[in-house]
Amino acid sequence: MALSPVQLIRPKRFGDSRGWFTEVYSVPAFEKLGITCTFVQDNHSLSVPAFTLRGLHFQTPPRGQDKLVRCVRGRIFDVAVDIRNGSPTYGQWVGAELSAENGHQLFIPIGFAHGFVTLEDNCEVSYKCSDT
Repeated sequence: MALSPVQLIRPKRFGDSRGWFTEVYSVPAFEKLGITCTFVQDNHSLSVPAFTLRGLHFQTPPRGQDKLVRCVRGRIFDVAVDIRNGSPTYGQWVGAELSAENGHQLFIPIGFAHGFVTLEDNCEVSYKCSDT
């Protein structure tokens, strides 16, 4: 991703005739990526109509949140916008398509606004947060 420290995570899937298995979160694996936050809450949303817009959301200190976002049904276009005062990339954004099919996740650190738009009907999004 062009806007560090936002990271696109591509978990490996191990498949056979029954389907597949993937590890979506592991402290040691994420530490190797430089992600050392502690997640304390999981959220799950359903957006029924296609092109539902959610965001841009952000939490201000002292309740800032790191987020790990994934789409578990359907497809979304997920976006992170740098809102850190004084950052050389202030106001810049990155985005990625997250889908149940590709299994990709977006790590969005504290200091970034987050939002997404659904690309089809009945999208479910699950995300971890480092604060409540």
